[in-house]
Formats: sequence, C-alpha cells, structure tokens
Amino acid sequence: MGSSSQKFVQIIDFETDRIDEMRALAEEGEQGIRDSADGPVRRLVLKDRNRPNRYLVVVEFDSYEEAMRNSESPETSKFAEGMAALCTKPPSFTDCDVEDATTFA
Repeated sequence: MGSSSQKFVQIIDFETDRIDEMRALAEEGEQGIRDSADGPVRRLVLKDRNRPNRYLVVVEFDSYEEAMRNSESPETSKFAEGMAALCTKPPSFTDCDVEDATTFA
C-alpha cells in the first residue's frame, strides 16, 4: 500500500517556550498513531540554533494520501489543538513531495 506513490513530507514550523509540555504531548500522540496504517513513518525534530524557542518538525509519510487520511483522524485533530495551545505564535505547515533522498552510511 502506497509503495508506488511518492513519499510526502510535512514541515511544521513553530515557536514555544513550553517545549517539555510539547514533548509530552507528542509522546502521548504517538501512542495513538503507532498502530495506524496511515500514520507517519518518520519524524525529525529540529531546534533552531539562532532563534531560541523555534522548532521545525519534519514528518514523513509513505504518500500524500496517507498523510491526508492521518490529518483527518480525531487523534491528529486533538494533537493539533494541544500543540497550538502551547505555541507562542500559530504554527505554519509546509507540504512537500519528496523528489530525492540519499542515505549516507
């Protein structure tokens, strides 16, 4: 399922002064999506070295379609509401099709 589709990545750019609460919220949310067929396959959390309290989260899905089904789930909606409440400004979302990926061992 989704193997012939192009991988899809969503980048969430947010600022918070409550990162520990954000981490706890993310861990709680992960319990709900771990067994989901439409859940993400990888998540990368980045902290901006030059802007305190700014973070980027890169979430990879097997396909755009799976990402959209995941976005429509009640668990994702609940997580998004909780995340927004912990942000110091509204998060921004960038949707990307993966054109190329290389793993260096």
